[in-house]
Amino acid sequence: MFRSVRHMIYDLIEWRSQILSGTLPQDELKELKKKVTAKIDYGNRILDLDLVVRDEDGNILDPEQTSTISLFRAHEIASKQVEERLQEEKSQKQNIDINRQAKFAATPSFALFVNLKNVVCKIGEDAEVLMSLYDPLESKFISENYLVRWSSCGLPKDIDRLHNLRAVFTDLGSKDLKREKISFVCQIVRVGRMELRDNNTRKLTSGLRRPFGVAGTSLG
Repeated sequence: MFRSVRHMIYDLIEWRSQILSGTLPQDELKELKKKVTAKIDYGNRILDLDLVVRDEDGNILDPEQTSTISLFRAHEIASKQVEERLQEEKSQKQNIDINRQAKFAATPSFALFVNLKNVVCKIGEDAEVLMSLYDPLESKFISENYLVRWSSCGLPKDIDRLHNLRAVFTDLGSKDLKREKISFVCQIVRVGRMELRDNNTRKLTSGLRRPFGVAGTSLG
């Protein structure tokens, strides 16, 4: 309701500026005044305020100079116009909702939110944790990897991201939902020496990536 009224007020401010500018031709000025009065009456109706009875030019009728029958007929006409406007707005909104639903139905898109709490795996060296979606029947990954660098101390390399390791796998369409099985796979890659028990400093290596572990769970 607030957004609707705010939008109407912005329209009225703009139209008032055009009227006060004195640059509009008489026919356009007359049409603009009708738009202004129609907008005001519509706003009063949706806010449950009193209906203002006007003449054909949009001027407020004076009950002291207008007969009761004329006021009644003018009130009927004004009520009818406002109700037609309400029905028109309702119909437009329904059409927008239907079009929006049809658009989403034609091109559905879903997402999977992942929040990494901890990696309970004794590695002994730095590691890379890679998470992705996998189709076990087609034996292929269907998403990119979400990578988290894990230190040998059992904490994220980027300590500022502690308790804030989140990822969203987006653009999962109807084709993905039709897959018989989808698995969430987590791979652990050790980064360091060739052998964990290699204590010979003359042969000591570093920075080598070696598969260390894997885990997975079915998503349906």
